[in-house]
Amino acid sequence: MRSIFIKELNSFFSSIVGYVAILVFLVTAGLFVWVIPEYTVLRSDGYATLDVFFDLAPWFLMLLIPAITMRAFADEFRSGTIEWLSTKPLRDVDIIVGKYLASFTLVVFALLPTLIYVYTIDNLSAVQIDKSLIHVIDGGGIAGSYIGLLFLAGGFTAVGVFCSSLANNQIVGFLIALFACYLLYSGFESLSKVPAFVNGIDYYLAMVGMAFHYNSISRGLIDSRDVIYFLSVIVLFISLTRLSLNSRTWDTAKQD
Repeated sequence: MRSIFIKELNSFFSSIVGYVAILVFLVTAGLFVWVIPEYTVLRSDGYATLDVFFDLAPWFLMLLIPAITMRAFADEFRSGTIEWLSTKPLRDVDIIVGKYLASFTLVVFALLPTLIYVYTIDNLSAVQIDKSLIHVIDGGGIAGSYIGLLFLAGGFTAVGVFCSSLANNQIVGFLIALFACYLLYSGFESLSKVPAFVNGIDYYLAMVGMAFHYNSISRGLIDSRDVIYFLSVIVLFISLTRLSLNSRTWDTAKQD
């Protein structure tokens, strides 16, 4: 697993595509958070908050993570190196988890520079009382939101790795992962708002989606049900990835 993890990291940073994906993510987030008037945290009422960033971050991750994971297995299938990997003393789980952890590490690496936003907002929110600065930033809410982003990123990454195992082409893997992440994040919440489901079913439909649990954690209260939900999604899609790889192995064996 460790060798796969290191191999994936080296492969990502040896390609300009990886740097471009992270750069586009950071530039886009920066534009929306600081420049575009409709979304900027520097509101006209003089009150600065990071709520805008945490509302938009899932959509940014929805584009970033499929771009990172699209080559996880699709590139292996295209180049034929998946057969080389299968000859190594590695279990399917080692390969999958190694690729998953490498992709997740890259997402965390992309999120780290956004901590500058916290520092900036903390300074903007400082109030001077009796010649001393008092910081009134909601540290608990921001910490909860970042924890929610990490869980959400973990779920998206597992979905992206699974979708990559379904395709031989990186672009196809990207599009499938993009659609799957959108469906899991916003699809069920949108479905719960259909008038036909407003008699109690809407709540349970919304609970199936990631947005419900992400918003719950972002309030600053870590509920075990939300943690179990995201861990279950990660385990589910890692298991589905293993089934996908096994099905390809069976197909290859039948052809031989």
